[in-house]
Amino acid sequence: MNGPFELKPTLRGDRVELRPFQPADIDAMGAILADPEVLRLTGSVRTSAETLHQSATLDAETRRWYETRAEQPDRLDLALIDRSTGHCVGEAVFNEWSEADQSCNYRTLIGAAGRDRGLGTEATKLMVDYAFSATDLNRIELDVYDFNPRARHVYERAGFTYEGRKRQAFTFDGTRIDTVVMSILRQDHIGAALHPTQG
Repeated sequence: MNGPFELKPTLRGDRVELRPFQPADIDAMGAILADPEVLRLTGSVRTSAETLHQSATLDAETRRWYETRAEQPDRLDLALIDRSTGHCVGEAVFNEWSEADQSCNYRTLIGAAGRDRGLGTEATKLMVDYAFSATDLNRIELDVYDFNPRARHVYERAGFTYEGRKRQAFTFDGTRIDTVVMSILRQDHIGAALHPTQG
C-alpha cells in the first residue's frame, strides 16, 4: 500500500530532533508510557489509581509495534529527541490517513523529562511544516481533552484552530470530560507563512 509517509524523515529544530525510532528510543518509551501524566492526558486509563505502579518496561507486543513503525507508509511515527541531552522524551505521530480527503490525525506525547520547555511546540511545528511541504495533505486534525489546556496551547501556537467540542466524550475518575477538536488546513499554513504575526 502506498501512502504519504513512505519516507521516514529526520526533522531538526533548535531544541528538538524528530527521527525514526532507534533501539534506545524504544527503550526510553517504556518509562514515558508509564508516566502518570501521560497516561491521564492521553486517555490511556480511566482512573487515577490506574496511573500508579505501571511497568516502565515495554511488553513484547508494544516493543514489536515500535520496531515496525518504519514499515508503515500510511502513518508517520517519530521519536521526539531532546537535542540538549540526545535522549528520547516522547513521540510525534501522524495517523488515520484518508487518501480521499487528503487528511490525517496528529498526536504527540511527552514524558516528564521533556515537558514545559517548548519541545512540544517546536515538534508540532516541525511536523506540520513537513506535512505541508513534503506531502499532499490538505488537513491535519486532532482531539485534545478539556483537562489538558497545556496541549491545546501548544497546538494553537503551531497554527491549529479550534473547531468545536465533543461534549462529555471521555470519563475519568467518574467525571465526564469534553474533547476539543482542532485542525489546520494547508491554506492556513500558507497564509501564516505569508503573513507572520508581528512579535
